[in-house]
Amino acid sequence: MKFSENWLRTYVNPALDSEALGHTLTMAGLEVEAMDAVAPPFTQIIIGEVKTLAKHPDADRLNVCQVDIGGTNPLQIVCGAPNVHAGAKVACALVGAALPKMSIKQAKVRGVESFGMLCSEQELGLAETASGLLLLPSDAPVGKSIRDYLALDDQLFTLKLTPNRSDCLSITGIAREVAAVTGAALSVPSIVEMSVTHSESLPVEVTAPEACPRYCGRIIKEVNAQAVTPAWMAQRLERSGVRCVSVVVDITNYVLLELGQPLHAFDLAKLNGGITVRLATDNEQIKLLNDQMVTLASDMLVIADQQRAVALAGIMGGAETAVDNNTRDIFLESAFFSVDAIAGRARRLGLSTDASHRFERGVDYAATKTCLERATQLILDICGGAAGPITETVSTLPSRMQIRLRLARVRKVLGVDLVRSDIQALFARMQLLVEMQGDEFLVTPPSYRFDLAIEEDLIEEIARLYGYDNIPAILPNAHLGMLPCTDTIRPLAQLRERLVVRDYQEIITYSFVEPEWEMDFAGNTNPVPLKNPIASQLSVMRSTLVGGLVASLRYNLSRKQERVRFFEVGRVFHAGQDGIEQPTYLGGLSYGATLPEQWGVAHRNVDFFDAKGDLEALLWPAKAEFERVAHPALHPGQSARVLLDGKVIGWIGALHPKWTQQYDLPQAPILFELHVNALCFCELTKFTEISKYQQVRRDIAVIVGENIASSDMLSALKEAAPEQVVELAIFDLYNGKGIDYGKKSVAFKILLQDTQKTMTDLEVDEVVTRLTQVLSDRFGAKLR
Repeated sequence: MKFSENWLRTYVNPALDSEALGHTLTMAGLEVEAMDAVAPPFTQIIIGEVKTLAKHPDADRLNVCQVDIGGTNPLQIVCGAPNVHAGAKVACALVGAALPKMSIKQAKVRGVESFGMLCSEQELGLAETASGLLLLPSDAPVGKSIRDYLALDDQLFTLKLTPNRSDCLSITGIAREVAAVTGAALSVPSIVEMSVTHSESLPVEVTAPEACPRYCGRIIKEVNAQAVTPAWMAQRLERSGVRCVSVVVDITNYVLLELGQPLHAFDLAKLNGGITVRLATDNEQIKLLNDQMVTLASDMLVIADQQRAVALAGIMGGAETAVDNNTRDIFLESAFFSVDAIAGRARRLGLSTDASHRFERGVDYAATKTCLERATQLILDICGGAAGPITETVSTLPSRMQIRLRLARVRKVLGVDLVRSDIQALFARMQLLVEMQGDEFLVTPPSYRFDLAIEEDLIEEIARLYGYDNIPAILPNAHLGMLPCTDTIRPLAQLRERLVVRDYQEIITYSFVEPEWEMDFAGNTNPVPLKNPIASQLSVMRSTLVGGLVASLRYNLSRKQERVRFFEVGRVFHAGQDGIEQPTYLGGLSYGATLPEQWGVAHRNVDFFDAKGDLEALLWPAKAEFERVAHPALHPGQSARVLLDGKVIGWIGALHPKWTQQYDLPQAPILFELHVNALCFCELTKFTEISKYQQVRRDIAVIVGENIASSDMLSALKEAAPEQVVELAIFDLYNGKGIDYGKKSVAFKILLQDTQKTMTDLEVDEVVTRLTQVLSDRFGAKLR
């Protein structure tokens, strides 16, 4: 909502300057988004009248003008504007005047003295371009300051209103707010019922009363549609961001800005029969005032005559019945349309109008007829004519129910010890009807306050008017206790911290993704669809985090980030028999060099085992197992599922070469994805005695079939190992020269230590022999 401060101050004039007024509006909930001066600062520019002019003796395009500025002697000014002429009233900058981009000095122009300058709108900073001088009306008073005459000491306020405050989409509504907040007197123009001077009327039928509970209209005859819009009205419209069209249209727009009620004027001669307010038929068409031909749906409300739709109700009038300069008689409409009947219709047609903006938020249903009278008054004053009787159709209007407000509740919520008289005074400033029942207020909101419905709404109003700055900041008085934290639960913050320590960065991506991502990375042919996607390509919910990780990698690579390591914690969505399941996953991606570039370490790209080490660090002290498995997103030879206590909790692997090529990646990233719920539980840490005796290490290398998984062998050794074995690990894999075809060599490190004594060679050899026998019996292993 954009408006002129000068216009507002004609209705309410608090003792505040512009900055203070803007702050007051913002603190009252009407956020001032912008405040701009109508004109830049300039001085010593007054109204002058060109008395005579003559051609410059040495320049064909210059004129030597004698300009009356209200003194005894006229000024001689050289001017090159094409529209200068004798008798013109102009803006005259005197010697010493400071314009936005220059200062005026006495000068010789081609040998002729010039004592000032005649100004254009561009030179005054009122327009970007200008083709000639700013010509003023013939009744402009000579010698008066141009700033005073054009009211240029004005500020343009732009409010960023919340949708619930539709009552402030008018200058009257804003003035009501300012008066309520500041206590200043409110003085709005009086609206009187106009005298009916002819009896002609149009019949009105409303076939959709739930969509149009109130409709008013009247015929005004013998209107002078070629009359000039008054300068004061044109100025207020232009400073509110509304261009002048014609006098009748300008008046309806003015009432819209003044009172918040959209109006429409039809050319009576172009209407065929009476008015019908009805729902459109499917595929019905209408040409609107913007010359756009639109096809309507059956849930759109139209104003129609006996032959066709003549306006799109609450949005825009039709071109075929528009008022023009030849119009003599008009039918003036003022209606109340329900929010449900208008909301969303303009957007579906690609339209956005001042009328739809207001009707979608709610218009004062009690002011429909009053606004029609106001528009009639202005038309008769400016255009002349004769007003007929008002035809009114009313069905069930919204009701304003009483709201019960408890004094004790106000004190508790606000923390301020207000008394009854304080609250009554604040309600009186808001023009609310109040009845008292003990310490309870029964409040009836006015028809224009749709946002007041419950007790909390009234408490908010009290806080606004009392002043948020006046409410003391009191620290809460509460018992603070440490929340329980069990050692068997691993907080999500700890998982994040461990990944950050491993040089990963957290990202957040959209939960809605492209259907192709779901098919490529999850093999999901039935993703959860979105009913109203924000973009056509982001039309389904993700069932994996891989798509967002790969898209983020591509985004970083396109910006020359050659080493990327990030993770995401987020929900995924699976369609199940009992509805949509929404588990939380943790996904990660590594790409590029293992370490940042440095002189001490040779460059090496991250591989499967680097990411595997990251996962093991993430899950510590739990020990994960990895089993080879196929996955639609991963390389068939570099993918595994992750198991914890025998349960699958996720997967890890390199991106499949097909997707690496399709998504234009120079090399395959390493990806992993885990179920968060499985990560958040861990075993309670147990005390283990630290041995003071020396460890003993033995290494064994065995030859087994190439198809035998090393992890299975390691698991078998751990199951059979006695308590003296403190560590078992694979430290070497080999196949090649010296190893038969189809075989491989696997070397194990065995660390032994007893907490009670130093182990003898015989005891160590016995353990090693037992473990070697396990490998032989279960896997056919032979010692190298």
